[in-house]
Amino acid sequence: MNLDNIYTELILEHSRNKHNRHELEDYTHKELGHNPSCGDEITLELKVKDGIIEDISYTGHGCAISQASTSIMCDNLKGLKVEKAIERAKKFIGMVKGEVTDPDELEDLDDAIAFESISTLPARVKCAVLSWYTLKDMLENNKEEGSFIPS
Repeated sequence: MNLDNIYTELILEHSRNKHNRHELEDYTHKELGHNPSCGDEITLELKVKDGIIEDISYTGHGCAISQASTSIMCDNLKGLKVEKAIERAKKFIGMVKGEVTDPDELEDLDDAIAFESISTLPARVKCAVLSWYTLKDMLENNKEEGSFIPS
């Protein structure tokens, strides 16, 4: 089995897995991310305490790429300091856009590295980065209530 097949399986597994897809009862930050070009929509909820992301979850719908990327992001960022999570989000976005390519620099993305080849599929880039942009924006701007909440 080649690496592309392993990455495809990982993405499919995460898109179906529900372990990060739920509402948090005691979230401190909440924000909606929406991709109007394809209809992907996610609501991120974070519990941040003393500058550390203690928990993160999401609800919403969309394609396998957006859902898997969001689930992997949740796994990747739990327990990180807010500043480190913002750095990691920037790194993931740079990777998917083909701007960050050094394997050593990408190492801490763990399973998120599976999205590296998305840069060759321009129509799918927005799907992969939706949750990462949403997270980056909510943390950089301290969006505790969100700019808008889905009905």
